[in-house]
Amino acid sequence: MKRFIPILIFVLVMAISNGQRRDPRSVAMAGATTTIADGIYSVGYNPALIAFQIDKPFMLQVGGIDFDIGNNYFSMAAMRALSGDTLDQDEKSLIINRLDHRGGLNFDMNFQLATPGLNYSSGNMALTSNILYMSSYSIPAGLARLMLEGNANNPVIDMTLGYEIMAVHELGYSFAVPFESFALGFSFKYLQGLFYMGVDPDSSSANFITTPQAVYGSGTYYLRQGFGGAGYGLDIGLATKEFNGMRFGVSVINALGTIGWNKPSFIKDIMKYPLTWGGEALSDSVAVLYTYTIDSLRADNLSSGSLFTSSSTIVKNVDENGKPKQFNLRYPAIFRLGVSYRKADLLVSSDLTTGFENRLFAHSRWRWAIGAELYRFPNTPLRMGFAWEGLDRTELAMGAGFHGGPVMIDLGFSFKSGMWIHSMKGLNLSLGFTMTSFKGRKEKSKLENGGPSPVPEKGKKASSEKSLPGKNQK
Repeated sequence: MKRFIPILIFVLVMAISNGQRRDPRSVAMAGATTTIADGIYSVGYNPALIAFQIDKPFMLQVGGIDFDIGNNYFSMAAMRALSGDTLDQDEKSLIINRLDHRGGLNFDMNFQLATPGLNYSSGNMALTSNILYMSSYSIPAGLARLMLEGNANNPVIDMTLGYEIMAVHELGYSFAVPFESFALGFSFKYLQGLFYMGVDPDSSSANFITTPQAVYGSGTYYLRQGFGGAGYGLDIGLATKEFNGMRFGVSVINALGTIGWNKPSFIKDIMKYPLTWGGEALSDSVAVLYTYTIDSLRADNLSSGSLFTSSSTIVKNVDENGKPKQFNLRYPAIFRLGVSYRKADLLVSSDLTTGFENRLFAHSRWRWAIGAELYRFPNTPLRMGFAWEGLDRTELAMGAGFHGGPVMIDLGFSFKSGMWIHSMKGLNLSLGFTMTSFKGRKEKSKLENGGPSPVPEKGKKASSEKSLPGKNQK
């Protein structure tokens, strides 16, 4: 029973932490698909790869679902180490330093749903439609420092929380232009914002001040929200043709991408506003203002009932014309660099990626991933991947597919920030159903009749004339 309790707590912690576009093959190979993604799954990784599907049949995604949950510290192993023991100073310093370097204790949840029948690719183009839900919660590292070390060496502690949720319908058109030895690809995306809520960093701040005599502090959190946003995005990619089985590629996903919120939108006419606060329904013309005050917490007034005060109010968020205030949000961008090698029944791919900011699915640190796909069983590809973002940010992934005739079913699973169940800090599960030609997703035969090309009549005549003996020949 004692062993079961940490597991139960771990599951609950992960549950409250329920992106970037993903697919089962990419999840199973730890994201190392910048140079090997195929068809509709090239979108979100490298649109230039669409150029290499011209000789392949069409691809239609019937449906698909992808979700991941995780955090940057808690795992069953970490909770077991903390449970029922007294931490020494070195252990405390290790925890605090880890959280300091990671921007606090973060919880993330991402969910993606492919719109049934609206993801299609053929020739050198692709149409994609996906609904994405992204959320991120961040608890400041200063709170952990206060809990572990007290106020002795921490006069001012930053208590600013991070909170952001967003749902977007991403509709894209992608195409690629092949050249002699490489291809260029572009994805133009219409970003239909569904809803957004997050702490405005420019209008929010909080601190906790400690002295040998007293503890006091205050904080203000301004949560702005949006409903029915709209914007545009652009992906750019480059990929080489295969040279002796090798291929190189580079791409920038969301190189340009911004969503404007609280603008006129048909979403407001067809969808009920989904956000509430304290049991009260919100609208796009209001914001939430939360404040707290800790007033001189001293040993001589601990019995006072007014030391900590807080308030949560709904305030108007309109301009001088009485219309909801509009604001723009940058759609997180990701840079990808990849290489792959294909030989016989084996494909090996490696990627190096990074984001430009720490928001939602993007992280401004380098991530290296390597994945392998085995075609020993033609109808059942087997996949495995490994990713490294730091000594304690490893990822192990695996998956498989069933490709029989026109049916393609793929499954991918990964342990986030861990190599096994006891050390993982999250998980990613992805499942996809795709249809293609009855002959399967293979390149068309370059020699349709299977035999040698016929010799032109002129060639035959010239050859026969040349073989005739001349007048001086016997």
